[in-house]
Amino acid sequence: MTLPDYALEEDAISQGATCVAGVDEVGRGPIAGPVTAAAVVLDPKNIPDGLNDSKKLSAKRRALLSAEIWETASVCVAHATVEEIDHHNILRASHIAMCRAIAGLNTAPDHLLIDGNMIPRGLETSSEAVVKGDARSLSIAAASIVAKVVRDQIMMDLAQQFPGYGWETNAGYPSKSHKAALLDLGVTPHHRRSFKPVHNILYQG
Repeated sequence: MTLPDYALEEDAISQGATCVAGVDEVGRGPIAGPVTAAAVVLDPKNIPDGLNDSKKLSAKRRALLSAEIWETASVCVAHATVEEIDHHNILRASHIAMCRAIAGLNTAPDHLLIDGNMIPRGLETSSEAVVKGDARSLSIAAASIVAKVVRDQIMMDLAQQFPGYGWETNAGYPSKSHKAALLDLGVTPHHRRSFKPVHNILYQG
């Protein structure tokens, strides 16, 4: 298994960049909850060991690494709300969350490594889209870990207020039990009305 490395960051630095941020989002697939993005500028002299695509790490490992990233790097996490997701669309909303995370960093980055195949519109900073970036770039992997830990916690907190949907385990993804709960318990304010499983329940003639 190849692990992410610092090559893309070093390449940007060799071309004059002084502050390279990795950017990733989590929560495009769920039918409930916000979409969450993180921007991370790693300290090249103090990179936590074991950074990887957040999906390849256990929840316990993610939590430990997330704490280490917050301690050693410049980090900002931001969200786009369910209302914004429904108003725009999930891709645009995830880009809005990314732009907010970038804007919230303590030091303005001069180069961005953005997970995916698109650069959010309106970004004026030098940027490159990195397909499967969380498996290639340590900065993007760090962003994916931080974003996932924050969003999972949000969904656990919401699960306390809206029990029965299983958000503490499914994080708002459309699991079989989550979809069954939608039919039994109805739609909450945190469900994405533009997403098919929710839309179908709201508008079944």
